[in-house]
Amino acid sequence: MTKIAALQGSVKHYDWGGYHFIPALLQVNNSEAKPFAEYWLGVHPQANTQVLQAKGQNTLLSQVISDNPTATIGDVVNNSFGTVPFLLKLLDVKDMLSIQVHPSKAAAAAAFEWENENGIALTAPDRNYKDKNHKPELMVAMSDFWLLHGFKPEDELKAVLQNTAELSFLLPYFEREGYVGLYEYVMSMSQVDVNEKLQPLADRILPLYEQDQLQKSQEDFWAARAMKTFKSDAGIDRGIFSIYLFNVVHMKQGEAIFQDAGVPHAYLEGQNVEIMASSDNVLRGGLTTKHIDVPELLKHTLCQATHPNILKGELVAQETVFKTPAADFELGRFSLQAGQEASYTSNTTDILLLTSGNATVSNGTETVNLQIGQLAAVVFANTNVTINATENTELYRATVPA
Repeated sequence: MTKIAALQGSVKHYDWGGYHFIPALLQVNNSEAKPFAEYWLGVHPQANTQVLQAKGQNTLLSQVISDNPTATIGDVVNNSFGTVPFLLKLLDVKDMLSIQVHPSKAAAAAAFEWENENGIALTAPDRNYKDKNHKPELMVAMSDFWLLHGFKPEDELKAVLQNTAELSFLLPYFEREGYVGLYEYVMSMSQVDVNEKLQPLADRILPLYEQDQLQKSQEDFWAARAMKTFKSDAGIDRGIFSIYLFNVVHMKQGEAIFQDAGVPHAYLEGQNVEIMASSDNVLRGGLTTKHIDVPELLKHTLCQATHPNILKGELVAQETVFKTPAADFELGRFSLQAGQEASYTSNTTDILLLTSGNATVSNGTETVNLQIGQLAAVVFANTNVTINATENTELYRATVPA
């Protein structure tokens, strides 16, 4: 059986994606200026990841694994998950994504069954739960990256509400009702009231944004951009409130952040490598044209102070590993100089993703060359792997914690 093979993932052309970053890495022409938002690698039903074989006889990675799970993912992962439990992605965020929360595993399983029992079709636009799984996420920035992540600590939130005249009316709600009461209030407000409260803010900040007088470290910058991006005849998006309530986080290239169940978040701008439990369960809170279910969102949102924990990674042998509480995945990064070599032994199916440089991945009998244009490879369980960098190379390894 093949132990190492090249992989081909699938591109997602969501409207918020950029036009150049992913096409350049994949070495594909984008003369039609399509948005290339994400590049998926995994066994998720929408990933369509292909194992590349001789003479073009490619096979779905999911099929290879289901044909021989013991040899591909190993007994431990097979007994725990039954498949590869993670999805690996490249993201290019040109326009901000929706504010969202992911449910816990137990909550997702119960809610999935409830929607099934109540006859809500999986494809229904008002369906909240597409599967029984949770969706913890880890992202590593590949550029300067901006995101919203959890509620501001109390003193910071009070200061923002005090210093933003148009939102000062929210301060008494926060002081009286705390995080839960404040968020329930803005998320349950009528659209007429949302428009009335946010229009004065729009009148002040939009001219400043258009005159390039706002900084990305300011909530006003992202609120103004969101007002332009999500402009609608229905009125101003209530997600604008969240920009002022949540932490605005600026990450540098190479830094990582973990987002567990219940933590509200939204990507604002930049490129990253992202790994998550394989799931589609997303509850949205604004900055979107998609379905918003406020009671369901509030049920799962951790309305509490969040102090963003920026991860630098831990050096384990030659690999920088980003440790998280998630049992479904682990992400590591090899940063190798030209001529440098690294070795490890896989315990399950690993997906390797090259983001710069050129390297060979070999087990002594099989070799895959990774370079710009051919970014990914799979390494199956219990394989001794050697990575040789022929140029300065960055290579990510998605796996399951041993």
